Amino acid sequence: MTHPAFCGVSRAHLGDLIQELADLWLARCESELRERRGAERQREAGAGPKHGLVFTDRLLVTLVHLRTGLPHAALAELYGIARSTISRAIGEIRPLLAVRGFAVPDHSGVRLRTLADVLAYAEAVGIRLRIDGAEAQVRRPKAGRPGRRAFVSGKKKQNTIKTTTISDGQGRLLWSGADRPGRMHDQTAMRTEGIAEQFRLHPKVTAEVDEGYRGLANEFPDQISAPPKKPKGDAPPGEQYAWREMRRRQSSERICVEHANAELRQWRPLQRYTGPREDYAATHQAIASLVSDRSARRPTRRKPSTELVLARQAAF
Repeated sequence: MTHPAFCGVSRAHLGDLIQELADLWLARCESELRERRGAERQREAGAGPKHGLVFTDRLLVTLVHLRTGLPHAALAELYGIARSTISRAIGEIRPLLAVRGFAVPDHSGVRLRTLADVLAYAEAVGIRLRIDGAEAQVRRPKAGRPGRRAFVSGKKKQNTIKTTTISDGQGRLLWSGADRPGRMHDQTAMRTEGIAEQFRLHPKVTAEVDEGYRGLANEFPDQISAPPKKPKGDAPPGEQYAWREMRRRQSSERICVEHANAELRQWRPLQRYTGPREDYAATHQAIASLVSDRSARRPTRRKPSTELVLARQAAF
């Protein structure tokens, strides 16, 4: 089960997660026991009933469930334990993964957790952000439930939940969130999250967006670049060709964020989420934190210099 095909992370990455989350899990368990007892511990640590799954196995079954979407009952059969134990383990580990934040390339130990962190990091390092929306199909709400049509996406024609993805110029995930029903427009969700205010606070930050953020690009023309508007049908051929070339160049600059979305969709729950919609945000944040860890470990590709240099010194 520790193979990357099952858990989605390398064995070295799994070891780092165990070291990072073990103490947090133990502290949460002790806090829950303290609330249940209503008093301090009366016996030494380690006394009392033992866990059906040790922490390493709890983390592992959570990763396998997030990666493959394997049902709790199937994982219980593999481990030879009750299904409730698997459900309890996933319910304990998934929130720990969700609050980790997003790894920063070339800066180990630094995590980004909010949009303000992302724009502050982009301004300090001087990178150009790429922003895009992603959709995951969810179950259709029951008939008669209020807000049933709120999840119907006008683009996908399905019940979806939308999220917003931000990456750098090399497709490394920096932030993913702003969960909202599929009917809500991408730009509306970003304004609700306060992205416009963050761009006002960080005037040096620039970004590439698609047509869905046209209003945001109109508001910040010096910071946000959107695809050029299509010319009218009676425009001359030269103008049509220039529009196609400008759109191609803008798409090539923005394609890296699509690659970041593709990495997220490699995890089964983000292809078609079959669980309760109330748990989608935690599931998405947990997967996004793991994807950011993997993408942050990719080395930075430096662009070759265009400066002309003599291959050898002339002999005199």
